[in-house]
Amino acid sequence: MNGMRSPKGSQLNTGERIPPGQRLVSRLPVLHYGPIPPFDPATWELRLFGLVEEEVVFSYEQFMAPPTVRIVADIHCVTGWSMLDTVWEGVLFRELLNHVRPQPEARYVLIHCDYGYTTNLPLAALLDDDVLLAYRYNDEPLPPQYGHPLRLVVPKRYFWKSAKWVRGLEFMARDRPGFWEVRGYHNDGDPWKEERYGLIG
Repeated sequence: MNGMRSPKGSQLNTGERIPPGQRLVSRLPVLHYGPIPPFDPATWELRLFGLVEEEVVFSYEQFMAPPTVRIVADIHCVTGWSMLDTVWEGVLFRELLNHVRPQPEARYVLIHCDYGYTTNLPLAALLDDDVLLAYRYNDEPLPPQYGHPLRLVVPKRYFWKSAKWVRGLEFMARDRPGFWEVRGYHNDGDPWKEERYGLIG
């Protein structure tokens, strides 16, 4: 197991780690659209598709096989709360590129989740060393309300980009806004720039 810390972690004091317009919380709030989906490890799959040389589908057992990484990261929600030093464990996004080869024109990824929820990110942002698909939180199995069996964790973006209940990763040449992005949320969602809401793009 490898340990990593998000760059803003131990290097800055608490005040410098909280972006503008945010307040500190001590417990991770539960926020999501729709009900918690059921989970059956025998039928669950994660599909990697789109602009790839060959589509890849992981079973739950197969996905749990790659090397596990543990990160400590500050996270920030568009609704105004921040939580410091959260602990996540799972598979680095970039580790998946050992199993699937995006085509040269692939520049964006649309994350597909249960019940049709989606969110979008540049492929380059997902290759950071603190971005992972997590199945553990605070050294315990990830609770269903936090995204079990699998959620994306992207600490450098507002937390709606860290989608829960991930089921597919679609590699694309052009950006395509996701569920909240088409409803007025900012397309990039950088908390340090307060990119909460605005025009797409």
